[in-house]
Amino acid sequence: MVGVALLLLQAVVYFGVMSALLRARRRFGVGLFVCALGVMHFLETYLAAVFFIELPFGLLSPGSTVLFSGKLMMFLLLYIREDAAVVRQPIYGLFIGNILLVVLALILRLHTPVLQSPADAPNLGFVDDMGILMVWGTLLLFIDCIALILLYERTSRLFKRNAVAAAFVSAAIVLTFDQLAFFPVLKWTSGVPFSALTGGWVAKLGAAAVYSVFIWIYLRFAEPDRESRAPQKLSDVFQTLTYRNRYEDLLKRALTDELTAVANRAAFEEACRDWVARPAPDGRPVTIAIADIDHFKSVNDRLGHAAGDEVLRRVAGALGSHVRAGDRIFRYGGEEFVLIFRDLAHEEAMALSNRLRFAVEAEVRADDGKPATVSIGVATSTYGAGELRGLLQRADERLYEAKRAGRNRVVGEPLPS
Repeated sequence: MVGVALLLLQAVVYFGVMSALLRARRRFGVGLFVCALGVMHFLETYLAAVFFIELPFGLLSPGSTVLFSGKLMMFLLLYIREDAAVVRQPIYGLFIGNILLVVLALILRLHTPVLQSPADAPNLGFVDDMGILMVWGTLLLFIDCIALILLYERTSRLFKRNAVAAAFVSAAIVLTFDQLAFFPVLKWTSGVPFSALTGGWVAKLGAAAVYSVFIWIYLRFAEPDRESRAPQKLSDVFQTLTYRNRYEDLLKRALTDELTAVANRAAFEEACRDWVARPAPDGRPVTIAIADIDHFKSVNDRLGHAAGDEVLRRVAGALGSHVRAGDRIFRYGGEEFVLIFRDLAHEEAMALSNRLRFAVEAEVRADDGKPATVSIGVATSTYGAGELRGLLQRADERLYEAKRAGRNRVVGEPLPS
């Protein structure tokens, strides 16, 4: 019972200090909490490898039971009180910092020490074992944190946002996985007996229960005035935790024309590559239309480039407002826009192109009040036949026919399959 009481005391002290730092983030920033959370990882790993106590249900390490389990639960509490974008920062920071520590320790071994105290000679074998445990433990911590947050989001819905039940079930699952994954490496490096596997598992389940109650107390009394966050899609949470949303945002910006907010030429080239890589054999038609703003140079000459840019934005808006869902618009270059229509026969594609032409003329005015018009070239082919670039060339030929015929018109004919 003394051992259990001491573990509980450690948990109270740990959670009390860490939760106080978390609550103080409004005043001092979250840096205090994050630094305190990170500096103890080496101590946790060290204690997990060398310091064990025996209780009736087996051997356990306070470093693993109290500190490691507590760290996971503090990550969860930070997520509950903030969001995935905030909690991912210490998760990745801790991961990178621990890997850096191991790399620096490996470089350290290349030195030839010139002075060694006989009583304090460095135990490089122990450093190697600790390095293995640090790398493996850090990888598990990274996986554990993301899994814990995703499980909490799922279980909190099952338990109707009951924080204690959701936190306990999520932590119990993750800590069980962690114990099963960490013990084989610990056994290999330190030779601990198998009773540490079951004893550590029971202790971690107890830690999950204790910390879940602590989290409820914190949410009930320390920050009781904040509204609960609405449930989020697991895919959205996962993408935020893994920075996938940042990648997709960068990708979207790289493929978007900044001026008109439609897709750019690079996006069209990507569509062409996808078309070749994944052609569809079902024979559905596809159409490319090229819309060119008539006499656009004169708008720039008369009113200036800022007014010309505004005409480009307005034309893009008119086109976007009148295409169908699933149709795609690209600013191909200068005053040219490329549109892709799917599942339309050529006559229907011509009719849609004419509606777009009428919409631009009716809705878009330059700053001097003159209407903007577009000439459109249209080419249609069987879906999956040929390349989009071939259709683009045919549509471009039809566009020049429209210009030669007087502009502000649609010219097209189907491309033979």
